[in-house]
Amino acid sequence: MNREKLMKMAGSVRTGGKGTVRRKKKAVHKTTTTDDKRLQSTLKRIGVNAIPAIEEVNIFKDDVVIQFLNPKVQASIAANTWVVSGSPQTKKLQDILPSIIHQLGPDNLENLKKLAEQFQKQAPEAGAGSTTAQDENDDDVPDLVPGQDFETAAEETKAS
Repeated sequence: MNREKLMKMAGSVRTGGKGTVRRKKKAVHKTTTTDDKRLQSTLKRIGVNAIPAIEEVNIFKDDVVIQFLNPKVQASIAANTWVVSGSPQTKKLQDILPSIIHQLGPDNLENLKKLAEQFQKQAPEAGAGSTTAQDENDDDVPDLVPGQDFETAAEETKAS
């Protein structure tokens, strides 16, 4: 055999420098795809079936909604298991409320009532806050006196 070819083969498996022990084979590191394959095999054992044509999945938690757009959904009714995979977006319930109001069930009716109460509390506070700010600004400006204008007031201050 050619000496160069032997050195090339020996160099590919050496982990350290000159004089170190040669490994017989390179260690193969696990990738994340093995985890995915293991998960898929477990789901297959449970007996999940893919559910096609689902455009959106919303998971409601308090006043936060976890939203999946065009997810891959798998379900096993017998095992009471649902698998939703895709890229999630966390949004506040107020932000997406008009588009999901028809999806809310009796469980979320109480949350909807709480939101309505919060909006009602915020609306009067915002209105009251703006009027008090206007009243404070009005204190700096004197009220107009009928029959007087700026020119006569300026002439009076110059004369005195």
